[in-house]
Amino acid sequence: MNGLSFSEICYLFCCPPLPSRIAAKLAFLPPEPTYYFDEEPDGTQSLHLTERAEWQYTHRELEGIEVFRTRTRRGNNIACMYVKNTENPQYTILFTHGNAVDLGQMASFFVGLGSRINCNVFSFDYSGYGISSGRPTEKNVYADVEAAWSELKKRYNVAPNKIILYGQSIGTVAAIDLATRFEVAGVILHSPLMSGMRVAFPDTQRTWCFDPFPSIDKISRVTSTVLVIHGTEDEVIDFSHGLQIYERAPHTVDPLWVEGAGHNDVELYGQYLDRLRKFISQEVGSS
Repeated sequence: MNGLSFSEICYLFCCPPLPSRIAAKLAFLPPEPTYYFDEEPDGTQSLHLTERAEWQYTHRELEGIEVFRTRTRRGNNIACMYVKNTENPQYTILFTHGNAVDLGQMASFFVGLGSRINCNVFSFDYSGYGISSGRPTEKNVYADVEAAWSELKKRYNVAPNKIILYGQSIGTVAAIDLATRFEVAGVILHSPLMSGMRVAFPDTQRTWCFDPFPSIDKISRVTSTVLVIHGTEDEVIDFSHGLQIYERAPHTVDPLWVEGAGHNDVELYGQYLDRLRKFISQEVGSS
């Protein structure tokens, strides 16, 4: 998603330049699935991970993860995962993950993150990722996150004022879109992008009609409290994207600009967890 060659530009802008095609070519790289679901005698689903998932915890913690499928308004069946880290969570994180990973690869991270910030974590795989049906498109992503949001509220009885949206990389477009339609306790945008065209062509100054993921135009409609996190040396989504999103969001708290961090290592810096804990304990719901 950095610079594109002339031949890649020609391939990208097939005629006509449909937003869904541009989005798929710019953003979506679903990996080979790293998990599968088995149906138990009682009708529930159980999670099974492959070696590629790199699970870091005990079998008991793995058995504590609840999984199921739900149908989106666009007709796809998406895989969902509920990681119960505590009986008395401060909040539940609705996590929209980044590109080139699936729920199997993220499961260990959800356990580690949730246990450290005293939150349960709910996530899902986009259409075409993991064992979710369909294919990844911009419209499907928005339908996917809406279906996950509905399941979290109905199945687990979590009120919107107890939900924090956490979007990472391409997942920020789903989080922002959902946050324009529903108010939540807070929104965390980790390495957000302004739009697809602005990632592929950094000199882009406006949002074209065929520009996928126009988060820069949506963020001004988010009424919840927003925390923006970005590495200053991000090689995939330039730091300027996080800065512009932060400046456009109406209700922000102090951002976390991680000096020297790239796109995939922000979580390794000590200030990452400290900033999340402060946001959760002191700042959510302050808009």
